[in-house]
Amino acid sequence: MRRKSRPTWIWFYRSLFLRDRPLTVKLLVYSAMLVVIPLLVVGLISYQKSSEVLREEARLSNEQIIEQVKLHIEYYIRDFEIDSIRMQNHPSMQQFLRMTSEYEMRSSGIREPMMQLLKDTAYSRSDISRIMLIMENQTVLDTSMNKNVTPALQLVQEPWYASVPSNSDIMLIIRPPSERYELEDMPVLSIVKRLVSPNTLEPVATLIMELNFKRIQEIAERVTIGRTGYLSILDPSGKYIYSPEYADIGHMAEWDQLDYILQRESGSYQAQTGDRPFYTFSLSSYLNWRLVTAIPEHELTRGSQYIRQTIWWTVAVTLVIAYLIGIGFATSIVRPVRALQYFMKRVKEGDFQARADIESKDEIGQLTNDFNRMVEKLQVLMGEIYYSQLREKDLQLRQKETELKVLQSQVNPHFLMNALETVRGMALEKDMTDISVLVASLARLLRYNLNHAGATSTVQQEIHICEMYLRIQQYRFEEKLSYEFQIPQWAESQWIAKFALQPLVENCVIHGIETSDQPVHIIISAKLLDEHQYVIEIHDTGMGIPAERLRALQLDLLQKDMVAAVSQIGIVNVHRRISYLFGEAYGLELESSAGAGTTVSLKLPLGLHIREGA
Repeated sequence: MRRKSRPTWIWFYRSLFLRDRPLTVKLLVYSAMLVVIPLLVVGLISYQKSSEVLREEARLSNEQIIEQVKLHIEYYIRDFEIDSIRMQNHPSMQQFLRMTSEYEMRSSGIREPMMQLLKDTAYSRSDISRIMLIMENQTVLDTSMNKNVTPALQLVQEPWYASVPSNSDIMLIIRPPSERYELEDMPVLSIVKRLVSPNTLEPVATLIMELNFKRIQEIAERVTIGRTGYLSILDPSGKYIYSPEYADIGHMAEWDQLDYILQRESGSYQAQTGDRPFYTFSLSSYLNWRLVTAIPEHELTRGSQYIRQTIWWTVAVTLVIAYLIGIGFATSIVRPVRALQYFMKRVKEGDFQARADIESKDEIGQLTNDFNRMVEKLQVLMGEIYYSQLREKDLQLRQKETELKVLQSQVNPHFLMNALETVRGMALEKDMTDISVLVASLARLLRYNLNHAGATSTVQQEIHICEMYLRIQQYRFEEKLSYEFQIPQWAESQWIAKFALQPLVENCVIHGIETSDQPVHIIISAKLLDEHQYVIEIHDTGMGIPAERLRALQLDLLQKDMVAAVSQIGIVNVHRRISYLFGEAYGLELESSAGAGTTVSLKLPLGLHIREGA
């Protein structure tokens, strides 16, 4: 029977994707394909789109140039506007603007200070060639007395004078070179501003500052637009403020799309006549000028031929280099993968000390780094598990030890109670009242300690036990110990962790009296914090706690762990039981300073708020 042949499409699929070939061969072949095919496609598309790309680059470059020049000129003009504001606010100027007649000006003698103010401002800047102040009554102050410049009153007759804003905003005027006046052989840039009377707030004068046009010319000439491009500046009506040709300044720009430029704030377009220059323009909202760059079309397309040759040469050379680099590329991929595989095998066998070398920052390098971090975490987790097991064993041993101590404390409780009652009876027979009271207090204290029913008790019960304890200690220390209770009636019925106060009072006695020769007074009080919680404070006037030891105690309280606590297990025990019974928001706080006593505060809920299952 003839064997059925494999379909052609399956053979083509397996051959195309090299399914049965080693990883090195796949990387070599596909890397070469990924280089050759895109380069051919990019070469064809790049040649066709090169003109558009160059035009867009020229537009972006010209926009950046325009913005830089615009900012430079704006900062330059703003400096003069600041000077005009400074002059306007000068006391002499304010006095001058209040005057309404030529006679008043002459009689006040204000003309000389005003002329000095204008001259000082003009001399402070080399760019200021002339400052004029023209009053509505035709009074003129002019820093230039040269007859070879346009008289100030003649400027009033020019069309632009009537359009100066009356709200004290500046207006920029460019006057072309004058054929009549010798000193005005270059364009004149004037900053014009209306000044108002402080009395009537109406315009009464016009300040004109004439600037040296060379500065504007220098800023514009420093701009390089390609090889043959240039920069122009137009006023709102389309007249040249600056042009490489001086003869054009002050005249209308003769562009076929001038209306298009004047109607938009920014943009670009290509002319269809002459050299078909490519224009880019932008409006300065502060100056109300339009800056325009122009670059001929032949300069835009000059790089197309170079781009075409570069593309084909790049494709040819890359084809050769791709096969050489492909070998190294395939090796750089496969070798780290195999190394990572080897270290994974070591970790699988239980060697957590193994670390793979990170040779790069690519995906394989990141994978290797993640593998190393994973192994480190596994090693840490193994250590933590081991430590947790040790800690659990330690807790079990401590629990057994505690249980043993509890059992030891419960040995023959009835015998101890009966013995104490016998001693009390003997004391009464001998008429020894002090011994009888002491033994009775000790019996009640012992009975309360041996009663383990319930985790909580009332504040009244705890205060009663503290009173029994302090009464016993007072027989011991006599005048060295005094105490008082400041417990309101509402606090007596509140709930508290059982056996919470006596250990704290005991600490006051041990650390406050036994270590000091001075009398100690202990105050136990209760007060409300808010409608949901209250606090019990135990304050003593003992020696206090040194700062270093106080920090250790506070750290133990934060840990809330009897095993981790390094000192004062009794205090930590009370704190932990309160937190467990009433919630993490409640517990114990310490405040103390050496020689000033200690205050222990127990923050508790108002009413019974015991955690479920406690």
